[in-house]
Amino acid sequence: MAPINLIGQSRTELIETLAGLGEKPFRAKQLWNWMYHRGERDFGAMINLGKPLREKLLNAAVMELPEVAVEQKSKDGTRKWLLRTADGNEVESVYIPEDDRGALCVSSQVGCTLACTFCHTGTQKLMRNLTAAEIVGQVMVARDAYGEWPSPKSGRMLSNIVLMGMGEPLFNYDNVAKALHIIMDGDGLAISKRRVTLSTSGVVPMIEQVGRELGVGLAISLHAVTDELRDVLVPINRKYPIKELLAACKNYPGASNARRITFEYVMLKGVNDSLSDAKRLAHLLKDIPAKINLIPFNKWPGAQYDCSPAPKIKRFSEILNDLGLSAPIRVPRGRDIMAACGQLKSAGETARRGAAARPSVAEAGSV
Repeated sequence: MAPINLIGQSRTELIETLAGLGEKPFRAKQLWNWMYHRGERDFGAMINLGKPLREKLLNAAVMELPEVAVEQKSKDGTRKWLLRTADGNEVESVYIPEDDRGALCVSSQVGCTLACTFCHTGTQKLMRNLTAAEIVGQVMVARDAYGEWPSPKSGRMLSNIVLMGMGEPLFNYDNVAKALHIIMDGDGLAISKRRVTLSTSGVVPMIEQVGRELGVGLAISLHAVTDELRDVLVPINRKYPIKELLAACKNYPGASNARRITFEYVMLKGVNDSLSDAKRLAHLLKDIPAKINLIPFNKWPGAQYDCSPAPKIKRFSEILNDLGLSAPIRVPRGRDIMAACGQLKSAGETARRGAAARPSVAEAGSV
């Protein structure tokens, strides 16, 4: 019988695993602390478990993380890991540092089904959902890299988690939710839900559940102000159009001026960057506690788009600011290692060159 991977098990599952070894529930709490607070993956070092239990665990269990296949460091400090799972699939995680903290961009699927036309991941077919172990494992790999064990209470470099990597998190909700409960557990990795953001392309029926069950920050991959254009850029819009999406955002549990919903808006030259687009965007979001992240488009092989000119992005931001919305321009990070927003893709996949199979934006450009 194959050993059980303890990474990714919920507290209840860990209690049940240890019960199967004839152990009391309190042992699960001790083991949880070793794994997620101390980052220890050697059963032999867990001295308060007792030698008989340690021997049982050595024979019955493992604490397995995804393998680091390739690690790259950008000239701006961004760090990207290509991680290989036990079955040979690959995903990418990216750490984006700030002066005294940083965010880890975590993937939820191998590939993606959404086929957003500006996103590199969208050129890779969906292979499968990641397990809770593989999602939690991305955080633990980054913690290993920065030596942040035991989990620091303050001053940590790995301070924020963003579910903005490969895949649509809400198409893998059960595993994502399970992983986030582990990541946010105060006795382990202890990353506060206020420092966790989940980004969705607009799986409307799941949005309320995220707020109610997880309470994390919400980010919406919006990118257009009309259904005509968003149908092309973010094809899930054909199922859940803008009006339905914004209604779900307006009712998102916990949303307030102190905890605003982030709307991601990639700036595409001649596509969605007109001054009328900016004004319409402000009108669409006027009743929602919102912040808009303006994202300069990051080029990738075969992309059919170009980035809006910097002066135009600046003017777009100014219009939104004048209309009462916070609209910072995201500074691109990790472009030199293909780690910037929209550039992630498993290295083992060959990008489909060109845009022949893609819908044209010529008919659906800026209003």
